[in-house]
Amino acid sequence: ARNVGAHVVALDIDPARLEVAAAQGAELAIDSRSLDERELRKAIRAFAKEKGYPDTRWRVFETSGSAAGQRAAYSLLSFAGTLGVVGFTLDKIELRLSNIMAFDADVFGNWGCRPAHYPTVVADVLAGRIELHRNVRQFPLAEINAVIADAQAHRLDVRAVLVP
Repeated sequence: ARNVGAHVVALDIDPARLEVAAAQGAELAIDSRSLDERELRKAIRAFAKEKGYPDTRWRVFETSGSAAGQRAAYSLLSFAGTLGVVGFTLDKIELRLSNIMAFDADVFGNWGCRPAHYPTVVADVLAGRIELHRNVRQFPLAEINAVIADAQAHRLDVRAVLVP
């Protein structure tokens, strides 16, 4: 998002991940552990106002795959905004779908990147504009059980790539 001129705000409950987000271009990193949806929205609106950024047409990407993260992301819908749900959870959450209509907003879901964007993403990775090496770690395929256990226990701070 930063690569195409967006003003990025990162939300997380892990201070280390927020540091990485800031190092990779987030202008504001918010520890959302102790903030409810209303407080998050207020903090981001204050930041946008301070910087002179619009409080409409926000693009929100939910990647946590948690019910709390999805509720928070939905609460950040703005007029003419867009919510992209990338994180997956089996948990159910309650939403007022009329907000989509009232805000003239869009909501979509995908597994991270629409195939039409692959050429640009690959070019950005190869040119170093997306710092892939900071966000992934390779593991031997023989360690698959340990990697899955670490992922389930939330001990991985990057994406695991299994290599045969």
